[in-house]
Amino acid sequence: MKNYFPGGLGGCANRAVAWLLLGAALLLACGSPAAAQKKKKNDTPPADSGPVVPMGDEQAIDYTISEMLGAWQLGDVERMHKDYADDVSIVNGIWAPPVFTWANYVPIYQAQRARMQQVRMDRSNTYIKLNGNFAWACYQWDFAGMVDGQPSAARGQTTLIFEKRNGHWLIVHNHTSVASTAQPTAPANTPQVAQPQPDKPSTH
Repeated sequence: MKNYFPGGLGGCANRAVAWLLLGAALLLACGSPAAAQKKKKNDTPPADSGPVVPMGDEQAIDYTISEMLGAWQLGDVERMHKDYADDVSIVNGIWAPPVFTWANYVPIYQAQRARMQQVRMDRSNTYIKLNGNFAWACYQWDFAGMVDGQPSAARGQTTLIFEKRNGHWLIVHNHTSVASTAQPTAPANTPQVAQPQPDKPSTH
């Protein structure tokens, strides 16, 4: 977890600041009864509209990938749908036909996710390329978790194609491949090459 308060204050100063912050937090949390009565009963919390700080397109796409992977790990279909277009096409890492549309993908994902526990998906080596209202991103991933009650791990690569619609980058295509972890073996008909042997010392 990042420490957003680097540097040090003395122990006493730390305690004083902590008490001040705690007092302010309690005042804000409780408020005054009169002010609370003036609030409208139908007040609703603001909708989650993504990151507060404005970002460039490349940063917004990177954020979208992180949000999507986080929702994928949690099994949060509604949050995932924020980042996927309704007409998305998906190619997964097994030998299966492509899946077209979000509506067709959801039950497949939910059936897969129901078999998993303690899921962890790490992303690395992300590359993002922009071209007008389209963009593509590729990255490597490392999965670990329990599948059907057994430890499971896999690695692979994903390529995502994005389209900017109504100011929001959406995934319109997802192509995921699983990397083979088996060690390469020589074909059966490969001739064996004899290794040179060192000369034996002369007995003379």
